[in-house]
Amino acid sequence: MTRRELPLVLLAGMMGARGPHAQQKAMPVIGFLGVGVPGPFAPVVAAFHQGLKDAGWVEGQNVAIEYRWAELRYDRLPALAADLVGRKVDVIVTSGGISSTKAVKDLTSTIPIVFAGVDNPVGTGLVASLTRPGGNLTGFSVFAPDLMTKRLELLSELVPQARVFGLLVDPNNQNTQRVIADVQDAARAKRVQLNILNASNDSEMNDAFTNLAPLHVDALIVNGFFSSRQHIVPLAAHYAAPAMYDWRECVEAGGLVSYGARLATVYRLAGIYVGKILVGAKPADLPVQQPTTFELVVNHKTAGALGLTIPPLILARANEVIE
Repeated sequence: MTRRELPLVLLAGMMGARGPHAQQKAMPVIGFLGVGVPGPFAPVVAAFHQGLKDAGWVEGQNVAIEYRWAELRYDRLPALAADLVGRKVDVIVTSGGISSTKAVKDLTSTIPIVFAGVDNPVGTGLVASLTRPGGNLTGFSVFAPDLMTKRLELLSELVPQARVFGLLVDPNNQNTQRVIADVQDAARAKRVQLNILNASNDSEMNDAFTNLAPLHVDALIVNGFFSSRQHIVPLAAHYAAPAMYDWRECVEAGGLVSYGARLATVYRLAGIYVGKILVGAKPADLPVQQPTTFELVVNHKTAGALGLTIPPLILARANEVIE
């Protein structure tokens, strides 16, 4: 080989290693499994994207996302989870509570799972502990031991004449029995009556609200139903039912009052966790986080339409009063 030929050989080697035909690392793929309906979840999905961006990841630029929505059909979750696991995505985010998380957990012990908004992940057996979750799961809980008790107390203050309360739950949600037990304990402590109302779709929600008057329900606690807020809030207005919700978005849509964690914050933090996992962090090393603050949000206009005067103590404690 001549001296003139040597640079050409080196150049060819460099082109072979780094040239236009070199293999590029495939773009990582996030699987997103949601129990709910995509439209109503758009605000929290946007918050999840913001968390990813904060961690250096932008959908379509350096990461892809495969979305799967059960649209409140819990029976669809196993097949949707199997689809994502079969595609060998790099990490799976579960939305909508324990049902979606368990559907994925039952299928894989290797793909990292980040749950957003699971109640009581230790008590339900998803993780070993909050500080050391172990295995391939971590995420964010919205659980607090006295949360349902606090909702009943706040609603009692807002509707002081209430003696019969309703609790609207989805019987298909795996946390429903624990929620019912918590509210029943709180109702007994306050010496008020509690009626359980079940609904898993719009038709059953309509039936539940028509039963409020025959059951003499004075005020209603709505557990969950984030995807259905545009249906439930108008029903509560139509039947003049003072209702307490989990999420501020329900009050922004015209609901009376909410008390709970800010869901958008939970999803933004979940996005940050996913970003860390994509660069090598292990779920077992990322502690499960719980909210440290809960927001009380009241809709002043809705209170007026219901003939309610917001007590000064509620106004003083409210994080936001929507006029």
